Amino acid sequence: MSEIDLQAARPAPAAPWWRFGMVWFALAGPVIVVIAGIATMAIAFAHPDPAIAEAPPPSLAAGRAVSTAPALQARNHAATPERADTP
Repeated sequence: MSEIDLQAARPAPAAPWWRFGMVWFALAGPVIVVIAGIATMAIAFAHPDPAIAEAPPPSLAAGRAVSTAPALQARNHAATPERADTP
């Protein structure tokens, strides 16, 4: 076999992994999720939700009834059907 025949029989060298667009497409999703998580964390630390006291201050409760029942108890009460024997 001549030198020309041997060169034609060799496969072309493979391109490096970073030259394929599909690799960057596959890596883009996790990178975007990490960036979004960091941005969300930065926003949460920059603008934290205020703490809410259990009972409202007296100035807000003056003149009207303010319920301080836990949400679960209030929800269960609202979902309870009325009894027929109750006037």
